Amino acid sequence: MVCYLCSLSKNPKNDKQMIEQIQGYDTSEAVKYHYGAFPPRNLNYEILVPLISRAAASLARYDAVLRNLHNQELLLAPLRRQEAVVSSRMEGTIATLEEVLKFEAEKTDGNEDNNSQYRAEILEVHSYARALTHAQNLMKNGLSICGRLMRETHGRFLFLGRGSDKQPGVFKAEQNYVADKIKKKISFIPVSPDKLNEGITSLENFLNDQKYEPLIQTALSHVEFEALHPFKDGNGRVGRMLVTLGLWSKELISAPHFYVSSTIEENKDEYIERLRLVSADGQWTEWCMFFLNVIEKQAKKNLEVAGKIGDLYQEMKTTFRKELASKWIVEALDYIFGKPVFKNSTFIAKTGIPPATVARFTKVLANKKLLATLEEASGRRPALYAFEPLLKIVRSQ
Repeated sequence: MVCYLCSLSKNPKNDKQMIEQIQGYDTSEAVKYHYGAFPPRNLNYEILVPLISRAAASLARYDAVLRNLHNQELLLAPLRRQEAVVSSRMEGTIATLEEVLKFEAEKTDGNEDNNSQYRAEILEVHSYARALTHAQNLMKNGLSICGRLMRETHGRFLFLGRGSDKQPGVFKAEQNYVADKIKKKISFIPVSPDKLNEGITSLENFLNDQKYEPLIQTALSHVEFEALHPFKDGNGRVGRMLVTLGLWSKELISAPHFYVSSTIEENKDEYIERLRLVSADGQWTEWCMFFLNVIEKQAKKNLEVAGKIGDLYQEMKTTFRKELASKWIVEALDYIFGKPVFKNSTFIAKTGIPPATVARFTKVLANKKLLATLEEASGRRPALYAFEPLLKIVRSQ
């Protein structure tokens, strides 16, 4: 599924152009946005309560592991990149985890210029992780999930790559469509631009209403955001970011490290159809059932992955102590876990470890097959290394 955009205005000439643009697309099964139906008034809680309990229990078990990790932000940073890879892949943007981490290792810190040598897809995926971090910082500073946060997150997300010409950070002014370009078929017509601000306000009010059960609130806010489809591009990815941020804001997780794209991708066809059926037939309860099952499954996956990362950290602490025999062991360990693809030059700059010591560390770890050499040193260019034990775990997510 992709967004297919065309102009919509009160100018008949422009309307004619719009019709010409969608000519050849099958609109016979297109579903329109559910005007006046959000939030739903009648959910079947008899069915939902057991699913809520199971999802909440799985989240609690995962969060217990999160709380016991040595450093959540550091150890789970690669998972955020993997989420960016998977979420972007769902929208047809293909880049590997290694490509994204290599880009981040090679780019000058704080400098977003001189990116023309990289594929646009890599920049786009990198920007996803960057945008989620920005949204997290906004919320830490007191901003709730609202239109401003959506716009700022979207602006950071589409700042680089192919989406940079899709009005980053700006709500749509033209009607958009969800369509399959290959099948030439429009499946969904989101809210019209003239009703968008009203829809965003309704969504903000809903998110701040304390009477709703938090998981149901997260489920309904996600489907509503996707139905509003407020941006020209990137709605699916921003919507999945908002799931993470929503669970965090409702204190269902202690830190924003819960990523749903893996399980959604496994059930992509049903996911798309469930979103559509909310507007087509008012299947709000059925959507919540699907969403709660996704949360439960993803929590179990995340629990396993986070546990493996924590175990690997403890194992490597012993290995580093034995093999490196240095006072810089903790600094080296933390850096490599946070940046599993790196160059010695940044290793030195970020940790303060002496250059000769860093050179010895990487040589020893490479000899022990803990580091893979992605690029050999050449002239003034340092070698590029990958911490393969951690990447193997993250790829499984």
